[in-house]
This record gives sequence, structure tokens and C-alpha cells, in this order.
Amino acid sequence: MLSMPKKMGERYSPLYFLASVGAGGLVVTFFMYLLYWVPHTGKPVPVFEDIMAHLATASIGAQALTVIAMAAIAYFSYLNIRLLVWNLSEFALFKKSDAYINHQKTNAQTQVKAQALALAMTINVLFMVGLVFVPGLWSVVEYLFPLAILAFLAVGVLAFRNLGQFLSRVLVEGGFDRANNNSFAQLLPAFAFSMIGVGLAAPAAMSTIKITAGISLITSTFFLVTSVILMTIALILGFAAMMKHGAAKETSPTLLIVIPIMTVLGILVVRQDHGLHTLFDGHTSNSDTLMFLTTLISIQFVFALLGIMVLKAQKYFSHYVTGTDKSAGSYALVCPGIGFSVLFQFFINKGLVANGMLDKYSLAYMVLTGVAIASQLAMVWLLFKLNSKHFGAEARQVAVPAE
Repeated sequence: MLSMPKKMGERYSPLYFLASVGAGGLVVTFFMYLLYWVPHTGKPVPVFEDIMAHLATASIGAQALTVIAMAAIAYFSYLNIRLLVWNLSEFALFKKSDAYINHQKTNAQTQVKAQALALAMTINVLFMVGLVFVPGLWSVVEYLFPLAILAFLAVGVLAFRNLGQFLSRVLVEGGFDRANNNSFAQLLPAFAFSMIGVGLAAPAAMSTIKITAGISLITSTFFLVTSVILMTIALILGFAAMMKHGAAKETSPTLLIVIPIMTVLGILVVRQDHGLHTLFDGHTSNSDTLMFLTTLISIQFVFALLGIMVLKAQKYFSHYVTGTDKSAGSYALVCPGIGFSVLFQFFINKGLVANGMLDKYSLAYMVLTGVAIASQLAMVWLLFKLNSKHFGAEARQVAVPAE
């Protein structure tokens, strides 16, 4: 059970928004079960009616996996929203404190982007919940797409406003601390813009109305480009600082943040390709998709090796996960495992299976899928562990001194 602290004030960190993002990411991992194992002929995604039809005819094992996926989607959606609401409340109080004023004068100012990231994730989560649990949603979905686009654009405005405040300060007044930029913490804005972009790309993959899909393609491309530009700048600055000063221990989980960004941008492009194929006569071959996904997976492996090597050398887990030290930035560890799990599912199904390299439901298919599920379950454990440490039993034990 979570016991959310109230009125944290100066003790609050915007990085706690990543707890909500992690819960939302787990919703996506369980939606992958339905996306690739529930038949949905004529639609790009499964909906309530497809799931009910599958439950009526599938084997006991398939039924069990479907029910597990639905239950997990419901639970982690609830957790995502609860953590988001708590964060919005605490962040509003934090903004009234002196700590916030000082916070906005440092490199950590970009941590505020976690708010836009969490909001965009929750919009994505709500759409998945609607697909899974709301009967007849697909019959009115074309009316929902413009509303979704407006919602994501509103979050985009918030994200650009926050970015503008940071850039106007450091580019006009200076004060960016390059020595203390020895991590990939400045990649958070790129992550936020990629999450907004992938949400904007959904109508391109699912709408049958050309103007809706076209607006989706254009707006999502803008946020994709923004994310890539910011990511490139942040990687260069971060690497330069780390090579000179070493990686900062408390923010070292950010060395893995490229992994979820690659996943989100990958899904964004796959969605765009589907829309271009169905409505705009733009065709991408299965082999092109295979090479694209292979490239992204390769990038993920490179940064995973880098990040894990540093985390292990710094003994980060024994201090901030299983140990007594606390850091809101620990929640940044959840997104990489989720990102790999989701993208690997795409790689297996849209890369290997689609190109005839692997038969669906074969032994090799199940073994590879097991790798994605193992990463998913590890992140379920990690999120529960961190929630217990920060908001649950472990937090209460620390808060109450022994008699």
C-alpha cells in the first residue's frame, strides 16, 4: 500500500513524476500482449470487442494471459493516474517554496520537463484503457482523434514554455554549469518531446480520415525533430562533462535514458509509416522496418552496456535501490527496462516474424518473447521496490524511529 506524503515542500523533486511515467510504461508492456496475441482483423489495434471474442474462443493458456494483461493494465493505469495527481499537487506546492526559486537557477531546471512527460504518458495510457475496456469505442474513435491531438499539443505548449524558460536563462544570462552536467540528465526534455510526438502519431496509424492523419503526421514529425535535436546536443554536452569529471553517481541512471527515447521514437516512426502506407501511398517494406528496428535495438544495447557498467562500478543499486539512500532519480531506472521490452516486442513481431525469419508461436519466438517479458517483470519488481522505499512500508519504517 502506498502512503503518499503530503506537503513535502522543499523536499519534493520534479523527478518524482518519473514514478507515474514508469507505471504508465508498464501499461504499454502489458498492452503488447493484446496487440500481438489477440486477433484484430481490419483494425491496427485490438479493442474491447476483439478481446471479448478472443476470450470466448482461445485456449485456456491464451485466456489466462489475456486476463492477466487486462488486470495489469487496469492496475498500473490506476497507479499511473494516482502518482500523477499526487505529483501535480506536490509540484504546485513546491513552486511556492524558496527551493523552487533556487532550483530554477541550476542545471536541474530541466527536471520540470518530467511534468510534461508524465502528462503525455497519461494521455497515452487513457487511450489504451479506452481501447481495452470501453465497448463501442472504435465506432466513435474518429471524433476522439482531434481531441487527442489538441490534448497533446497543449502538453507540447507546456513543454516548450518550460524549455524556453531554461534556454532564455542560460543563453541570455549564462550560468549553465558544465562541470555538473556530468550525466545525461539534460536528455529529459528530449524524452518529453518524444512522448508528446508518439501520442500525436497515433491518429496517423489509426485514422481513416486523411486530414486527421495528415495533421498527425505533420505535428508528430515536428516533435520528433525537436526531440532528436535536443538529444544530440545533450549527448555531446553530457559526454564531454563525464569524460572530464566522471559520471555523477546520483544521476547516473540517466545514462540509460536513451533506451526509452529510442523506443518512443521508434514507435512514432512505425505509426507514421502505417499512416503513409494506408492513406498517402507511401510504402515502407518489411525489410526496411527490420533494419530500422535493428538499428534502434543496437543503439539500446550500446547505451545499456555503458550505463550498466557505470552503475555497477558506482554500486548504485546497493545504495539507492536496495540500500538506505534515497533519490527520486532512481525512478529513471524503470523506463529503460520498459523501453527495451516494448521495442523488442516490435522487433520480434514487425521485424523477424514479418520478414519470415521467425514463425509466430514457435519455440524460438517464445524464447525471444520471454526475454522481453523478463525485462518487463524486472521493471514491475523495481517499480514496486522503489514505491515501497519512497511511499510504502520502507518509507514508513524510516519515518517512525525505533523505540
